[in-house]
Amino acid sequence: MAIAQKTFNDYLDDAKEMAYEVSKVTDRIERERMIPPEITNQMKDRGLFRLLMPRSLDGAELDHPSFLRLVFEFGKADASVGWCFNQNNVFATNSTRLPEKASREIWTDWRNVVTNGPPTRDTLATPVDGGYRLTGRWNFSSGSPHATWLAALTPIKDSVPSEIRVLLIPKNKATMIDTWDVHGLRGTGSHGFEVNDLFVPGHLSYNQSDTPREPGSLYKINTTLFFCSGFATVALGAARTALDAAVEMSTSKIPTNAPGQVTLRDMGTVQRQIGLAEAIWGAARAYLHENHSRLWESANKDQPIPTADRIGVRLASTHAIRQAAEVVDIAYNLIGSTAIFGSSPVQRRFRDIHVITQQVQGQMYHYDTAGQFFLGMEPQGSI
Repeated sequence: MAIAQKTFNDYLDDAKEMAYEVSKVTDRIERERMIPPEITNQMKDRGLFRLLMPRSLDGAELDHPSFLRLVFEFGKADASVGWCFNQNNVFATNSTRLPEKASREIWTDWRNVVTNGPPTRDTLATPVDGGYRLTGRWNFSSGSPHATWLAALTPIKDSVPSEIRVLLIPKNKATMIDTWDVHGLRGTGSHGFEVNDLFVPGHLSYNQSDTPREPGSLYKINTTLFFCSGFATVALGAARTALDAAVEMSTSKIPTNAPGQVTLRDMGTVQRQIGLAEAIWGAARAYLHENHSRLWESANKDQPIPTADRIGVRLASTHAIRQAAEVVDIAYNLIGSTAIFGSSPVQRRFRDIHVITQQVQGQMYHYDTAGQFFLGMEPQGSI
C-alpha cells in the first residue's frame, strides 16, 4: 500500500505485526548484534522508516504523538529494535534541512536508511571546489547493519565563525568498524565508521541550524527532543515487558525455603513491590505524556515553542528513562536467580535498560538543565 493511502491504524497494524515477528527472533538479534535483514527489509518496504519524513518526499509525516505509540510497540518487543526504529526515523526529519536534490538522491529508494553517530576528536572536513574532503571516525551509529547511508557530523576547517556540518556519505564508501562489544542493546549494531580524504559533494551536507524547507509541526521541533522522548518511550516499553514477565512468573514460582506451596504472588513483600513498580511506571509514562502533549500543542501554533515546553520534555524524558530502570530493577530482584539466565526476558531488559541510562539522553545532568530553568537561570543543556 502506498504511503499516501495509509492511515495511522494501518501503521499501527504494521508495527504490531512486525513487533510480533521481532519477538520471535530476539535471541538471534542478541546473538548477531543486528536486526535480521528479513525484518528490516519488511519495515523498509512498509514505510516504517519514513514515518516522520514530509509527504513531499513520499513520507508519512505522521504526527509525533502517534509515532511514539509505534515506538512503544517495538520497545516492548525488543529494545534494540525500538531504539533503531526511533533513531532512524528521527534522523530522517533532516531530509527537510538537506537540499531537496540530496534528499531525493538518498530517500527516493525506500530501502535507504541513514544512521548517524558522534565524531571523534580528530574528525575534520576541508572545503574544496564543489564540496569537502572528509577525514575522520564516528562511533555509536545505531542501525548501521541495515543502514545504507552514513551521516558524519564534522567541524569545517578554517571556517569563520566556526561551523559544524553534517555530511552524508554512502555506506559503501566508508570502512565500518566493529566496536559494539556490549552487554545491552546489542541488536542496535551501533558500530563505528571511518573515512580518509573522501570527497563529499557540497549538496550532500547541511548545518543542523538550517531552517527546514517544510512548514509542518514536525519540523518546528528539534531532533534532540524527538530523540529523547522516543528513547524514553523505548525504555518504558522495555520496563513494561520486564514487569509483566515478573508478574506472570510470580504466579508459578515457589521461592526457596517458602512454606508449603506458597508462590511469589502470595507474599506480601512481593505484592507491595509490584504495586510500587506499577505506580512508578505509570507516573513516569503519564509525566512524559503530559509534557510531550504540551510540546506538540505548542508546535501546532504559529509561534515559537516556549522554553518551558522544551524543558518539560527534556526533563520528563530523562526521568522516564531513570524510572524505567528502577521498575526493571524491581522486576529483576523479585524473581531471584531466575533473572540471571540469558533466557529470562527480565535479564534481557535488565541489560538493555542499563545501557539506555548510560546513553546521553538518560544522563543525570539533564536534571541540572531543568533545575537551572526552574531557578530562573539560563539552561545550559541541550533542549
